[in-house]
Amino acid sequence: MKAILSYDDKPKLVPSIIFAIQHILAAFNGIIAVPLIVGGALALSTEDLSYYISCTIFSAGIATCIQAFGIWKIGAKMPVIMGTDFTFVGPSISVGKRFGLAGIFTATAIGGISEIIYSRFIEKIKKLFPPLVSSIVVSLIGLTLIPVSIDWACGGVGSVDYASIENLSLAAFTATIIIIFHIFGGKKLSTVSVFIGMVSGYILSILLGKVTFHEVIKASIINIPEPFHFGIKFDLRILPPFLIAYLVTTIETIGDLTAIAEVSGKEIKKEELERGVLADGVGSTIGGIFNAGANTSFSQNVGIIPITGIASRFVVGVAGIILIILGLFPKLSTVIALMPQPVLGGAGIIMFGMVAGAGIMNLKNVKMNSRNLLIIALSFGLGLGVVMRPEILKNFPETLKILFSSGITTGTLTAIILNLILPEK
Repeated sequence: MKAILSYDDKPKLVPSIIFAIQHILAAFNGIIAVPLIVGGALALSTEDLSYYISCTIFSAGIATCIQAFGIWKIGAKMPVIMGTDFTFVGPSISVGKRFGLAGIFTATAIGGISEIIYSRFIEKIKKLFPPLVSSIVVSLIGLTLIPVSIDWACGGVGSVDYASIENLSLAAFTATIIIIFHIFGGKKLSTVSVFIGMVSGYILSILLGKVTFHEVIKASIINIPEPFHFGIKFDLRILPPFLIAYLVTTIETIGDLTAIAEVSGKEIKKEELERGVLADGVGSTIGGIFNAGANTSFSQNVGIIPITGIASRFVVGVAGIILIILGLFPKLSTVIALMPQPVLGGAGIIMFGMVAGAGIMNLKNVKMNSRNLLIIALSFGLGLGVVMRPEILKNFPETLKILFSSGITTGTLTAIILNLILPEK
């Protein structure tokens, strides 16, 4: 697939900001979801939770800039939005209940060093990702996120009006606007079809009374992240769950970087994977220092590239700068946080479906013998299985729950292991 704007293209400032906002709108709920879930589980005060969320946005912006622009040999220089992955929810809650926020952020900062070490072994890890495996990973990134987008379209898990006609209509309206501008908008408007669709959905939500701005009024005017604001709490028991989570996200980052390259028609180099995983580790350590969770690549943003054709890392770098600003000014970030979930769902179904389609298209270059079909079948089956029926893991030890709770990780490990042990003939 050929991108309209390739990796090193630098569009003008105004288009760059619009393209960047598309990425932020797609990622923002994911970025703030982890602190919201962890904060709720730990019963944080409103003041502490607000500070935690602002620091999370701020550190995600720093990590995104490092990944997109590159600093020395850190960063893949690819269009990757960074933020805290759901893989870290379980470890954060378990550590937080014993050692508080200080324990969580200490484990995050120290654990990030493990991913820095993992980045030194990318050559060996990359050999585990031949075209068969990498295509399965790309497909799973899209397929495992589709249920998430369906929940968004319905109004969000636990919402009182889940799957209401109003929510589904709002999601359908957003998706329709995206489709219209993507197909009939011409070269310029098709590149911002996601932005137009989500803004249109947001405006309609306001007219329907689904958005009020009371939270914006209550939000602080400015927030200055202070290193280790909650203190430092070191205990050897805080590390194991985080080390496992970092290993999981290392695999996911390799998959995301591979997916971005494939949907953009680029061949990714070993050095780019090394620098990308290294940026994960460095960004995570920075996150822990500034009272936020680990920073890793966001799979949901992969889908924006094939639908818009914008693969410029400079656009994503601008998104990182905007995230830093939003982290410093909570009122601005609250406006985005109020984006109704059905609007996200309408866009997400298209974006994630596009990623899944790109992975399936890449499988046409793989020889479809019985061995490879078996690997595809089991990888898809298990990867989607743990997403659709997470209770299958309820009797597993906590460490294995963390490892296999991600459908991307489960499917990827299945594909890697089967590809290694099954004979070619």
